[in-house]
Amino acid sequence: MIHIIHDHATPKQMKEMLEMLQTYVKLAVDIERGILAGGGAMHADCEAVLLDDGSQQEFVWGADWDPAAQQVTFESLINIRPRQNNPSMQILDQQIQNKVAEITVRLLGDK
Repeated sequence: MIHIIHDHATPKQMKEMLEMLQTYVKLAVDIERGILAGGGAMHADCEAVLLDDGSQQEFVWGADWDPAAQQVTFESLINIRPRQNNPSMQILDQQIQNKVAEITVRLLGDK
């Protein structure tokens, strides 16, 4: 199940986002709005949910969240954006990585 998270995720939301992959959550993070969509099998599904909710694609980046390790990784097909100087699946810009990590930890991390 994919959830859009505006405030810290509830335990129920975390459980539902983990249903598909069990040990980690695929994410699309809107660094402009400070929100994320998590869950499902593909980053693109999360991205589509955010775009339908009014996010602009240029601000939405793919990542994964490992709740056991409280760790964000920054690799996703939706991150391949030559026009935004990111020709890799990995988010190459350190400032964008920092924003994605900050939003993810704030919304999904242990309090």
